[in-house]
Amino acid sequence: MKLPNFFIVGAPKAGTDELYYYLDQHPQIFMSPLKEPCFFSNEIRIENFSEELQPAARASAQSLSTYLNGGAAQKRFGGMITSIEDYRAIFDGVRDEIAIGEGSVSYLWSSSAAGLIAKTIPHARIIIVLMDPAERAFHQYLKSLSDRNVTHPFHIHLEMALRDRQDRINIYHPFLSFGNYTEQVRRFKERFPSNQIHLSLYEDLQFDYQSWFKSILSFLQVDDAFVPKPVAVPSTPHFSRYSQIGKYSRVKGFGSLSKLIPRSLKLKLKDSRLLRGGKPSLSQGSREILVNYYKENILELEELIDRDLSAWLRI
Repeated sequence: MKLPNFFIVGAPKAGTDELYYYLDQHPQIFMSPLKEPCFFSNEIRIENFSEELQPAARASAQSLSTYLNGGAAQKRFGGMITSIEDYRAIFDGVRDEIAIGEGSVSYLWSSSAAGLIAKTIPHARIIIVLMDPAERAFHQYLKSLSDRNVTHPFHIHLEMALRDRQDRINIYHPFLSFGNYTEQVRRFKERFPSNQIHLSLYEDLQFDYQSWFKSILSFLQVDDAFVPKPVAVPSTPHFSRYSQIGKYSRVKGFGSLSKLIPRSLKLKLKDSRLLRGGKPSLSQGSREILVNYYKENILELEELIDRDLSAWLRI
């Protein structure tokens, strides 16, 4: 029975989904058919969801059980695997591939994942991509908006997230915590040698994706001349000319973790209004709030990873 030898651990909305689908095309790489199994994140469990989200989380767990019992023959986006038997099952399709991987962006944020991965698979290679935390938060909101998991404007979402004091997973948590990278990265650096960690910035892949992707393949010790075909990533937000954005209303899911809830379980939102202009943009005021919120963490991260992050501090 096989287990993965590399992990895409995050950050959420930093291009990791696209990377998953590109790596999945490589003949020397096996990617788990289940994206986001969250096995090593002890925090991603039904009992840790808010009361409002628990029914949908339980239904998702039942749907996942059916999927696994059916042999995990199709690609599935999102799940909560809790047993080692079920986790091994999603790698039953491994044949002679060199690199065996999975992607769960909760692992970077999770306080348990780094240690559990190191204990179970100490030779694992870790892929980390960090994005300007203010932009990352806004991109997560756009995905929730596109999926109609939220209908209120971003400034209201941000205000509620800043006021949220719940420890359980909900629409506002860990929305902001996902961007507190310093301690997250430190956990992996303390448990894995540097040659087992590939850490890059979202700006790196935006500047020269081909070279960046080649560096990932080299890191995984597979043929780095491989060029993947373009793919439509399911998690990409989609907006029509008239995007539905409602005033503050009750919500049912959140950000990257809302992918744990099947689309069929998401109820239609009511009391929405139309906003002209299509895809929203991050306002200067909201960016200033986010930059101030993350500033100390960004400065600490600069020292930890020895990268210039001054662009993340611009307002």
